[in-house]
Parts: sequence; structure tokens; C-alpha cells
Amino acid sequence: MRFAFAGGIGFAADAGALWLLMAVTPLGPFVARILSIGFALCVTWQINRHLTFSPSRRGVAQEGARYGGVGIATSVINYLVYSAILLALPAAPPLAALAAASLAAMALSFLGYSRLVFDR
Repeated sequence: MRFAFAGGIGFAADAGALWLLMAVTPLGPFVARILSIGFALCVTWQINRHLTFSPSRRGVAQEGARYGGVGIATSVINYLVYSAILLALPAAPPLAALAAASLAAMALSFLGYSRLVFDR
């Protein structure tokens, strides 16, 4: 339940950043999404670290590197699904593609974070 809460906050951060970047910069949905994913990873790391799993026994730098590694791996899947949707359905709203892609990557994220980062 707490992981879903963290994911919801991360989704809101991702969607908000994507919307803002597309609204106030010349960035398109593909480049803006790369930046929004990075922002969302930072947000979810803090929530997962303090609420979902609690800090690991590793130092912050090592934990952050592991979190980043898992986050990047699952973000690649997330980004590929997002891009595939937008390329296959050009009229699809980027935020709808973001929602579908985030759901697709959620289970992998949980497995990676719980097993490789926070020792669950």
C-alpha cells in the first residue's frame, strides 16, 4: 500500500513536470519525459526511503546509486512503453501514455527496489 502511495506521488511529480516542461519550454514530449522521469526518481527515492521501506543498512551514496540503477532500468522500460504509445497513436495525449507506461513498469520497480536496494 505504501509503495502504491509513493508511486502515486511519483506519478504526480512525473506528470506535473512533464506538463510544465511541455507548457513553458520548447521541449517536445520525448525530451521533456526524460527530464520528468529524473525528477520523479528523486521524489520517489525519498518517499520509498523514509515511508515505504525505511533506509537500508548501506550509506546514502551506495543506496542512492542502487536506487538510481534500478530506477534507470525500470525507467528505460517505462520510456519505451511511453514512446511506443506516442509513436503508434500520434493523437494520444502524453499524460495518458505516461499513465500506461508507469503502470507497466510498477511491478518491476517494486521487485528491484525491495530486493536490490532496501533488502526486503
